[in-house]
Amino acid sequence: MPGDYYETLGVARNASKDDLKRAYRRLARKYHPDVNKEPGAEDTFKEINRAYEVLSEPETRARYDQFGEAGVSGGAGGFEYGDMGAGFADIFETIFSGFGGGATGTTRRRSGPSRGDDLRLDLKLDFREAVFGGEKEIRIPHLESCQTCSGSGAKPGSGARTCSTCSGAGQVRRATRTPFGSFAQVSTCPTCNGAGEVIEEKCEVCGGAGRRQETKKLKITIPAGVDNGTRLRVSREGDAGVRGGAPGDLYVYLFVEVDKEFTREGMNVLSEITISYLQAILGCHLEVNTVDGPQVLPIPAGTQPDTVLTLEDRGVPKLGNTAMRGDHLITVHVSIPTKLNNEEKELLEKLAHIKGQSHGKGGIEGFLGGLFHK
Repeated sequence: MPGDYYETLGVARNASKDDLKRAYRRLARKYHPDVNKEPGAEDTFKEINRAYEVLSEPETRARYDQFGEAGVSGGAGGFEYGDMGAGFADIFETIFSGFGGGATGTTRRRSGPSRGDDLRLDLKLDFREAVFGGEKEIRIPHLESCQTCSGSGAKPGSGARTCSTCSGAGQVRRATRTPFGSFAQVSTCPTCNGAGEVIEEKCEVCGGAGRRQETKKLKITIPAGVDNGTRLRVSREGDAGVRGGAPGDLYVYLFVEVDKEFTREGMNVLSEITISYLQAILGCHLEVNTVDGPQVLPIPAGTQPDTVLTLEDRGVPKLGNTAMRGDHLITVHVSIPTKLNNEEKELLEKLAHIKGQSHGKGGIEGFLGGLFHK
């Protein structure tokens, strides 16, 4: 049973991609079978590779964080060196370039397709958009494959030739003899920048890059119930890949603007209203604003200041299950008049007398104090 992948790499659960890569390189240097001949080193090396394979990819890391090994073990079986993708090979070349020819054994051609970069977009929503979701049109600047050269970077009608410096390997190897033995250092070919090929005539539209910066309009669906920091993944809408590689993904981070009337607490919506002392004493029915529009709120007779009344199922839908909603909680403030006309004062004094001067205090103050005790 594999251990915790974060513990295997010796990193925190919120470690960044760079932290993961540094930890992986350090451990791979220590336990690589060509370097470490101790019993168990190879098994440890495989565990390190498996941990980095899962945690270095945002999608598999998210599944692992949520479900553990069960979320990433489907069809995985035993992890072998051959399972490693281009990213792992890049790291190995960096780690073991100074260990001599025996560390990696072969040079890897770098002219194949590579995946485009992922992109991030921060998107603001108003309060109701976050509650109910909907479609939003966005504009994103990203790299698209050049239509003129079909992403090859070569002028139409021309092509590419094998790089004479590296003979198509994409790398150059330099051997150095020292008193301790012969060491080989592998680096990216400076002529072709690792492509293994040199374009004869560059495409005039993209300048030989094979990609162009474009601004694209997209419509994305915002699920109901999102909140600050919710992240949406839009597949294949990142930068175009290189030499026919798959495009990256677009990650949209959502931020909800402050509403002047409503606030949110989990799935509940909160707001406040102020009523008169007579409405509080006698009770009434008031029309109040909710995220669904105006609703009638019953005010019970004798409502005390700062009472919280509830409108059920008028809150935020549960993200991923809109059949469930929170409540709307309304705090009721009572406005007590500071000045009364003679007629109001006379009526209240009569009522206070009938009530027997509540709480042992005479006059209107005692009467109101008895009604609105906390």
